[in-house]
Amino acid sequence: MDLSSHGISVTDIQHNLAPSVLYEHAIRYEPGTSISDTGCLIAYSGDKTGRSPKDKRVVRHHLSENDVWWGPVNFPQDEATFSINRERAVDYLNTRPRLYCVDAFAGWEPGTRIKVRVICARPYHALFMHNMLIRPTDAELETFGEPDFVIYNAGGFPANRYTTGMTSRTSVDLSLERKEVVLLGTEYAGEMKKAVFTYMNYALPNQNILSMHCSATSDKKTGRSSVLFGLSGTGKTTLSADPNRYLIGDDEHGWSNDGIFNIEGGCYAKAVYLTRESEPEIFDALRFGAVLENVVYDKARHHVDFNNTSITENTRGAYPIEYMQNARIPCVADHPSDVIFLTCDAFGVLPPVSRLTPEQAMYYFISGYTAKVAGTEMGITEPEATFSPCFGGPFLVWHPSRYAELLAEKIRTHNSSVWLVNTGWSGGAYCVGSRMPLRFTRAIIDEIHKGHLANAPTIADDIFKFETVAECEGVPAEMLQPKLSWRDAAEYTATAEKLAASFRENFKQYEDATSPGVVAAGPA
Repeated sequence: MDLSSHGISVTDIQHNLAPSVLYEHAIRYEPGTSISDTGCLIAYSGDKTGRSPKDKRVVRHHLSENDVWWGPVNFPQDEATFSINRERAVDYLNTRPRLYCVDAFAGWEPGTRIKVRVICARPYHALFMHNMLIRPTDAELETFGEPDFVIYNAGGFPANRYTTGMTSRTSVDLSLERKEVVLLGTEYAGEMKKAVFTYMNYALPNQNILSMHCSATSDKKTGRSSVLFGLSGTGKTTLSADPNRYLIGDDEHGWSNDGIFNIEGGCYAKAVYLTRESEPEIFDALRFGAVLENVVYDKARHHVDFNNTSITENTRGAYPIEYMQNARIPCVADHPSDVIFLTCDAFGVLPPVSRLTPEQAMYYFISGYTAKVAGTEMGITEPEATFSPCFGGPFLVWHPSRYAELLAEKIRTHNSSVWLVNTGWSGGAYCVGSRMPLRFTRAIIDEIHKGHLANAPTIADDIFKFETVAECEGVPAEMLQPKLSWRDAAEYTATAEKLAASFRENFKQYEDATSPGVVAAGPA
């Protein structure tokens, strides 16, 4: 394998190694790496156990600068600084005794898939991306040629804090023109996965394809699909692991004129508090070939303690999608009959399920609401509204309105129904009410998929304006209307109005780029 075109002079290049060989290299060359009693490779990412969104940079270039949504998500970087960081990364990689190269694809739709090359120094990173990208056949690998997108993972070497624009020893730099990402100062493997998604979030809308941070499933008989948007903790991955439906993917998708397709070749599931009883499909997928990150295990038996968060609460498992028994390969499906927005409302005022108009869909899609609860972060003593545009703010490149317009166009063209599903609290806010039982949420999702809620009776919400579903098999009627489940109706109204005000305040930043009809679709 010759990587001289990338500035790499190392001669020992391990190219597309099989998982078993990567296991061998990880155990031999990476101190602390081990194997769980179920066969997973246990690896550690060092100081960084999550993404570093404040260290993400996008090169400001005259060919793309008018396309990029500059600001707190996309910090600009000049071309000279990118070149400095790129050279720093290449120089570091050239000091390694051996490197790992993974050539694979992103995107299951043949006409829009891209060829991705990952150059890294750790077997753990190579196995991770082997799992998360779409693995080529031997024939495809022979004719792979030059990549469309390259990741230089020099995460074991820090950025120079005195370089222009650097704010820490970590830097994640994306050049849309060079189609390259440079990683410095972070060995968290998720940065590679999200670098590919960020690039696809730029490339796909250019082709009138909606890129989506969502999970997706399809009906085993009709082929019609549904997509589930949601931020961390809302149940996106859990609810997509449905044995009665095909799994298309758990995190990243595109919606083209032909239907939906998974961007990835694997799943990256949260492992904290995981049990076989609660999530059997995910639990059983964590076997030989999978990667477990930053978990604590029994040194005698190598049994993983998923309840132990002493390293991080962001413990995760990465595995090929075919490890899920209900996965559909290739990971493509027909146009969605249902688009579902998941939110964990810790204020307990949003109903378990509501139906949205196309304008409301754009409003709540751009808002991307969920809530943090007390104890999750320092300083949070009561529920706190959190908004992430398009349910994937850190990975957007275009302005959120671009993605929302594409969504509205798709749902109108294909007559998709749009639903807002609250997986959070009922009967009161966090610490007063109770978390929505998973069995009720599953019942709601099942009724949506069966088409039973399309004609279900609804009640207009005076504050949030959407239509609240009043009858759903398997869910108590009083839970479907939050106001009825609160002991104090006046307190419910006050809390709902407070949350509505948070929506309106958050949306002010998007009003100039969205139509008056969309703005008016928000809470009263």
